[in-house]
Order: sequence, then C-alpha cells, then structure tokens
Amino acid sequence: MKSDDSQGGLVGVSIIVSKSFDNQHPDDSTNVKTLNNLRVLVVDDNIDTLILMTVILEDYGAKVITATSASEAFEVIKNFELDFLIIDIVMPQEDGYSLIGKIRTLENTQKKARPAIALTAIDTDEARQLAFRSGFQNYLTKPFDNTELVKEIARILVNCN
Repeated sequence: MKSDDSQGGLVGVSIIVSKSFDNQHPDDSTNVKTLNNLRVLVVDDNIDTLILMTVILEDYGAKVITATSASEAFEVIKNFELDFLIIDIVMPQEDGYSLIGKIRTLENTQKKARPAIALTAIDTDEARQLAFRSGFQNYLTKPFDNTELVKEIARILVNCN
C-alpha cells in the first residue's frame, strides 16, 4: 500500500509472516499440527491489529472471526462455536478482563472453558497477574512475535486436551 508522502500518508507497509515447515509447530517435540481449522476469535479495538492477527493466523490454517469490542465479542461467543480466544485488554467501554470474566461465567460448559490469551501493550506484573486471575491461560505483550504467538496457542491447546 502506498500513498503520497507529502500528505503525511503511509509511504510503504510490509507485513512479514513466517510460517513453520509443513504447518507444524516450529519447536514442538509432540509434532502437533498447529492451527489447522482452529476457530479463533480475535478481539481488539484496533483494526490494524485485527488485520495483522487475521493474516498470521490464517497463514497457519486457522479460521478467524474478529470483533472490535467486548460486547460484540460476547455475542459472537454466544452464537458461534469457537476453539480459541485472543483478547486485547484495553478497549473502550469494557476491557478484556471483564470480557473473560463474563465468558467464564457462561452456563454452557464448553463455551466458558474456551482457552484464551490476553494480548496487550500493558507490560506490568500486576496486569499479568490480573489476566491469569481473570481466566486467561497466557499473557502476551504487543508488539508480539508471530511465531511466539502460534507456539503459545499450540502449547495451550496441547495442555487443554
């Protein structure tokens, strides 16, 4: 994507996505197929992050649904079968901590037990501890390494099964 630099626009964008050989977890001795047909909901109020996450996850074979708010995400969770959640912490109106708390109290046992990663720019011990207490299985900070993200998803899925 290019635009005229004299207008203060974007000069050029490159998205580099590394993919593991044979779509297998890069350093996983269990040889797990990483994200083939995994149904992932990504929740973030930043459209650029949603696009980047979609590109990365779909490159690894996941099926991605996105939501730009906690309320939109909660409706998706109630109405669709999902395998994994990636939720931003800082969002307007309702944060990721509140959203995961609501998810963990759903009556549907399968929906409330969906594994989830908090993905946020907040890098403090307090935020990390609150994420785990709220019901997240892991906590990654932005900017993130796409290989690390995929490894964490695969690790969590192996531990959940």
